[in-house]
Amino acid sequence: MTAYALRRLALAVPVLVGVSVVVFLTISLIAGAPALAILGTFATPETVARLNADLGLDRPLPIRYVVWLKGVLTGDLGRSYTLGRPVADEVLERLWPTLILASAALALSVAFGIAAGVVSAVRQNKLTDGAIRIVLLVGISTPSFFLGIMLIQWLSVRLGWFPTGGMVSLFGGQGFFDLAHHLVLPAVTLAVVATAIVGRLMRAAMLEALRQDFVRTARAQGLAEERVIGVHALKNAAAAITPVIGLQAGYVLGGAVYVETVFQWPGVGRMLVEAIGRRDVLLVQGGVLVIAALYVLINVATDLAQAALDPRIKT
Repeated sequence: MTAYALRRLALAVPVLVGVSVVVFLTISLIAGAPALAILGTFATPETVARLNADLGLDRPLPIRYVVWLKGVLTGDLGRSYTLGRPVADEVLERLWPTLILASAALALSVAFGIAAGVVSAVRQNKLTDGAIRIVLLVGISTPSFFLGIMLIQWLSVRLGWFPTGGMVSLFGGQGFFDLAHHLVLPAVTLAVVATAIVGRLMRAAMLEALRQDFVRTARAQGLAEERVIGVHALKNAAAAITPVIGLQAGYVLGGAVYVETVFQWPGVGRMLVEAIGRRDVLLVQGGVLVIAALYVLINVATDLAQAALDPRIKT
């Protein structure tokens, strides 16, 4: 297991380097003119050229990338043009709210998705199976931003059950329960599509597992049906569904961009939207790089978890 883990970590290094190249080139080529955004539309060409020189934006892309990568390797992501503070500090400050939201959404999607998939597979072609499949189809087809707006309209504005946005109350509260109260709607919004995907694929994995010889053998030995399903079939299906959970972890991190915007959640996603509007290249690069690196590491952890469930993968 240790050798397999080291191999996966070694393979992640060139992937991270490739991610850094893609992030740098993409943001640099589409960001427009940061100096013009900072100085305003009435800035003279001489002033813009002087600021570009001060920011190092007049140098060739390869040189800018090498300078930026050296800083990344030492933990220096540069300094935000518009905020006037280190990008690393801003990203790390905004990262925790995003991780809280993404973790809650992923936990909901895994718990409800696996439960829905198992029940649907066990009750195949029954009324319960049909109802669950319809609900999952609706969930996977509903845009998250639209669902978020509807939840705010009905559960916040009309019924007053939940706050309309933010992470904590402005006055009073600000403890664990206040955070949880603000977290419900954005976490549910972000989890719906992921839950539907996990549920549909879990159903398929469970149906495949229930057809295997070891399940028929377990039943022939007189084991209780709950044990056959909950231990033998579920463990086999869990190994198959683990990579999907890793992919959904990436989805909820990416989906946080618009969910955080809808609910005014102070995370990296909202920060990126604001930074793009200000053409703050270094801040956008830093935020996207951190999210991409997290996604790569999540996939490595997913591979290790799948190998632990299914030892054949390590061979």
